[in-house]
Amino acid sequence: MSSNDLDRSLVLDAVRVTEAAAIAAWREVGRGDEKAADQAAVDAMRNALNTLDIDGEIVIGEGERDEAPMLYIGEKVGKGKGQAIDIALDPLEGTTLTAKAMANALAVMAWAPKGTLLNAPDTYMDKIACGPGFPEGIIDLDASPADNAAALAKAKGVKPEDITVCVLDRPRHAEIIASLRSIGARVHLITDGDVAGVMNTAEPETGIDMYIGQGGAPEGVLACAALKCVGGQFQGRLVFRNADEKARATRLGVTDFDKKYTLHEIVRADAIFAATGVTKGALLDGVRYDAGYVYTHSLVLNSSSRTIREVRMKRAL
Repeated sequence: MSSNDLDRSLVLDAVRVTEAAAIAAWREVGRGDEKAADQAAVDAMRNALNTLDIDGEIVIGEGERDEAPMLYIGEKVGKGKGQAIDIALDPLEGTTLTAKAMANALAVMAWAPKGTLLNAPDTYMDKIACGPGFPEGIIDLDASPADNAAALAKAKGVKPEDITVCVLDRPRHAEIIASLRSIGARVHLITDGDVAGVMNTAEPETGIDMYIGQGGAPEGVLACAALKCVGGQFQGRLVFRNADEKARATRLGVTDFDKKYTLHEIVRADAIFAATGVTKGALLDGVRYDAGYVYTHSLVLNSSSRTIREVRMKRAL
């Protein structure tokens, strides 16, 4: 096994970690406390990671060491033996969704060989993504949303009116939404959860053709890991609001603040991606308790084998 190969035994380990986080977060569904839900998922994910025979380092986490009590960027997890891996994670993708018992909350994590995931700071990122099967370069972050939707429609052999684009429902995206609607494209607005939004572009049954907008850079890395496994295209550019964010990026090794990253620049080797549903969504069912059992629904993806495993777990309480 080369340094850029992941041990396939890690696949099931990954899904066990996201299952633990999802179950812990589910206990806070609908209770209105985002912080409690996030903390429950963080604690469960950290505890699960530390039972594994891995030498893991978090490169996408809950913030930098001085800002987050655990699962911070640079934190070591695992037993310190076994394969050295980079870890990107979001113990609860959709804290607001969980607190309000809304759809599409996930526990997500990605693993890749050490030194192969973009060590992105906790800033914003402009993003555009589409699923597999299109010519390389069909989407471009520097083109207008309307032009991107039109290019995708032409490649699919359909009218722009038949293209559906997922966009986070934020005031900052008003111009994007107007551009898309100017050519008749459908806009599917989501309140949260842009990892799931990007992943939906690779799943035909969701009806989503493209994702576009500005969201968290850490979520961008996680979404790229998923697309690396199933195919698709992604471009991202970091967005800095102040000098402090640029300084943090510099500490993490970012030197070109205007760089447009492709999927394979963000995830530079084969990766494993795992996601477990917390609340029911387009991709996954949520956690469910019934008659003394807990049920979970997960996806675990492996780019080296191009496999997608759907995992349903039933465990006695």
